[in-house]
Amino acid sequence: MASKELSVGDPAPDFRLPSTEGREISLKEFHGKKNVVLYFYPKDDTPGCTKESCSFRDERPKFDRKDTVILGVSFDDLASHAKFVEKYKLPFTLLSDENKKVASAYGVYKEKSMYGRTYLGIERSTFVIGKDGKIAQIYRKVKVDGHSEEILKALGGN
Repeated sequence: MASKELSVGDPAPDFRLPSTEGREISLKEFHGKKNVVLYFYPKDDTPGCTKESCSFRDERPKFDRKDTVILGVSFDDLASHAKFVEKYKLPFTLLSDENKKVASAYGVYKEKSMYGRTYLGIERSTFVIGKDGKIAQIYRKVKVDGHSEEILKALGGN
């Protein structure tokens, strides 16, 4: 688990994860080039995660104009990600964090509860990372409705 909660202005923890692009992606490769919207979601092809991902899909041209890449992260494996991308025509990269290290580094691997049962899982969260590699915005316990628009507004000044 992350030792301290990340804050705006902190350097974003770097990572390398397998991606739907067929190669490992690291955060460092975007430094100095692109803003990054790093969104953590619980599970491929579930109602909230699908709605969130499709919202990013639909707003993608606006993110492109703001020099911003979208990266989705969950614990699903690449085969699951590939089906999710195909089914909903997601035009951005999904990353597989099967060992939960990146979710832990970002402090989003948390105890959750459903139907009275507690378990560990991803707390739906989004980090906007500037071209300088620092965290510009943090959204925790994300509500899916209107979320992509909220992030686009936050990127407005870039």
